[in-house]
Amino acid sequence: MAADRPLALTIGDPAGIGPDVALGAWAARNHETIPPFVLIGDPAVLADRAGALGLTVPIAELSEIGAGLSQFADALPVLPIAGQGEVVAGRPDRSAAPLVMQAIERAVSLVQERAARAVVTNPIAKAVLYGAGFSFPGHTEYLAALASPKGKPPHPVMMLVSPPLRVVPVTIHVPLKDVPGLLTRELILATIAITADSLTRYFGVEHPRLVVSGLNPHAGEEGSLGREEIDIIGPAIEAARAKGLDIAGPCPADTLFHQAARAAYDAAICMYHDQALAPFKALAFEEGVNVTLGLPFIRTSPDHGTAFDLAGTGKASPRSLIEALRLAAAMSAQAEAKA
Repeated sequence: MAADRPLALTIGDPAGIGPDVALGAWAARNHETIPPFVLIGDPAVLADRAGALGLTVPIAELSEIGAGLSQFADALPVLPIAGQGEVVAGRPDRSAAPLVMQAIERAVSLVQERAARAVVTNPIAKAVLYGAGFSFPGHTEYLAALASPKGKPPHPVMMLVSPPLRVVPVTIHVPLKDVPGLLTRELILATIAITADSLTRYFGVEHPRLVVSGLNPHAGEEGSLGREEIDIIGPAIEAARAKGLDIAGPCPADTLFHQAARAAYDAAICMYHDQALAPFKALAFEEGVNVTLGLPFIRTSPDHGTAFDLAGTGKASPRSLIEALRLAAAMSAQAEAKA
C-alpha cells in the first residue's frame, strides 16, 4: 500500500527557502492534513534554520526511511546527508552542491526501491550547481537521467497543477528566440500523449479533454502571422486525434484561460514557458504545484524558486510545498488504485 510508505522530500538549496518551507510544512500538521514525509538533507541546517525562525521543531535522525512514519507525528524525520561547508541563509554557496545533488539522488533511489511513495523536491539554484560542474540544464533533466542511468532517459514533461488550471509547456527553459526551431510534430505529439496518459493514470481523468495553443498571435491568422500552426502544430493535433484523443486547437493563447474557456478542458498544452506559466501564476501563485510527467516515478515540487532573499526571514509561505506533498500522495494513491 502506498500509504505504508512516506514521501521523500529533498532539502533543495540549503541557503534558500527549502529548509524554511519544509519546517513550516511539518509544523502545519497540527492544524491540517499533511501526508507523512521524510526530509533528505543536513539536520544541522534544519536545526539552525528552525532557531532563526523561532520554531520548536524536534528532529529525528533516521537510519532508514521507513521509520519516518512512526516519527512524523512528534518530530521532523530526516535522513541525514552532511553538508561540506557553512550554510548561511540567503547566501548561496557552491560548496553546498554535493549536498543538493546527493539528496536528489537518494530520493530517486528510495522511490525506485519502493521505500518511498514519491519524490518531492525543494527548489535548487542551477547557477550554484553549474559552478560545481553540474552538467544538466535543470532539475527535470537530472531526474530523467537518474531514472534511467544506463539507458535512454525518458522524455520528461512539465505540468503545472492547481485547482483552477493545469498547463503543460512543450518547450521549457530555452530562449524565446529558439522556440520555433525546437517545435516539431513529434515533440508536440509526444507531449500530448504523455499528458493524456498521466491525466488518466495519476489524476483519475478517464477521458481527458485537451486544448493546444498556437505559437503566434491569433494562432497564426491562417498563416499571415506565421506558419507553425499550419505546418507543425495542426498536424500534431490531427495525429493525436487519430489516436482517439479528445483535443482542440491550435487556439489563440489569449483566449484560453478565462473562466468559461477553462471549463472546456482538463489541461492546456502551450508552446513555450511563459505562454503557460504566466496565466497559471496569475491564477494560482501560491498553491501551484510543478509535476514532472513521463518519469517512471512520481515527482512534484513547489512552483517557486529558492527565494534567497526570504530565507531565514519567516516570510516564506509553505503553502506550495504543502500542496506538492498532498498532490504527490494523491497521485500515488491514484496510481496504485489503477494498477
